[in-house]
Amino acid sequence: MKPSNRGFPSEFDWKLYPHAEDLLAGHIDKFLHNNNFARELASAIERDTSTRFPDWIDHMVLPEDVLSATAMKEAGFEEAGHPEAPPGMRVFIHRGAIFFPVLLTKKRFTEVALKPERLDHFIQVMGKGFSLQGSIYGPYRKAIVSAQGDHILSAVERRGYNGFCVSEKATEDTGEYRQALEGFFCRQRYYESLEDGMHAVQKLIEDTCKRLTPARATDAFFRAERAYWERRNWAGQIQKARQDRLGLGWGNHDHHTYRSSRENFTRLIKIFETLGFVCREQFFAGEEAGWGAQVLEHPECNIVLFTDIDLLKEERDKDFAREGLTQTSHRGTVGLWVELHGESILQSGLHHLAARFDFEKLSAGLKQSNVNTMPPFSYFEFLKQAFTDGETWRVDTKRLDDLLKKGSITGTQRETFHKTGAISSHLENIQRTQGFKGFNQHSVSAIITATDPRKYKVQETQRI
Repeated sequence: MKPSNRGFPSEFDWKLYPHAEDLLAGHIDKFLHNNNFARELASAIERDTSTRFPDWIDHMVLPEDVLSATAMKEAGFEEAGHPEAPPGMRVFIHRGAIFFPVLLTKKRFTEVALKPERLDHFIQVMGKGFSLQGSIYGPYRKAIVSAQGDHILSAVERRGYNGFCVSEKATEDTGEYRQALEGFFCRQRYYESLEDGMHAVQKLIEDTCKRLTPARATDAFFRAERAYWERRNWAGQIQKARQDRLGLGWGNHDHHTYRSSRENFTRLIKIFETLGFVCREQFFAGEEAGWGAQVLEHPECNIVLFTDIDLLKEERDKDFAREGLTQTSHRGTVGLWVELHGESILQSGLHHLAARFDFEKLSAGLKQSNVNTMPPFSYFEFLKQAFTDGETWRVDTKRLDDLLKKGSITGTQRETFHKTGAISSHLENIQRTQGFKGFNQHSVSAIITATDPRKYKVQETQRI
């Protein structure tokens, strides 16, 4: 990480950690060799969902005489000293990579804990005889799925909690959490006034954070956001169904992407900061691309956001996440998308959800369901990314007329959008290896250009 003269990191030099990846992979392989149920499940996950088993691991517990603290530190992990660790266990995390936490214990057992989106769904698929620890809608629930000797497969559900202890007491805020979840699922997204809409979202978030911790509110909010996006994205529905056959849900999400108008971008960032997100790196794609983004990460919820905005070359050194941007008549890819469909935080929802997959297998798997994938915009050993073909949404006539009047689109483009709709949302196929946590700016710029509604040829059969 390179510090910025503005007092926060603007560039993050995310590195590769092949040694750490090999270390973890070796222990996963040994575990699967010693637990037949886990091995069969891992094969089913990779075969039926086009995902990779390690991407579903929440954490791993290993005996200290099998893996030492010294070896962990040499691989780049650091001891977290987490207050919510089971007695006698030491928690190690890798802040510079996407690796799951490792807990070291003096006891002689190995445990792999999976992370389905909803534990009750996962257990329902796995079969009978499993007891769930922890309150429904509580911060942390757990179930032992298979114990073969001293090799234990478990599954956990987190709702705004990053510790490793199941509370023996009924969690006091479960009622408030459930109300918040229902409120986020049912929240109003269409407003006559954009100002009223942004104010309503901010107030809803602030009021919720008075009743719940920001982390608990964050978890509830993004469960609702994923569901709203999925209802409007055919590729997401197809893939979610594949993952739900094993009860997994979207536990493999990588990042959620929002698009915003220039005028509302600082308010969007404020909303996310109210939820407890921290700004990470910023992107400026170059003066020709006309695009920028702020990456945010939640320190407790393992949720990453990618927030897109039109950006001018003279604004590249500006803290555009907190300083207001002047209005401009030019509409880049992001600005035009927002004017066609609305703000992501309101009616349009996520531009895309990115989840971790086996890159090649997902493209082939979706192809069998007539879901095509665009050419990759990143194809490195450590980072592969591609969008599914864009969904097409109808565009309100008034929006088209306003854009034509502003000169943002031509008369021909207005008629094309009116007839066929405009490109909207995607599912992103992403595969990360060697712990790589970042994004490739040049590659993202290429896909921003490729999905400009003025250039993308839509298929009428996709129209929503």
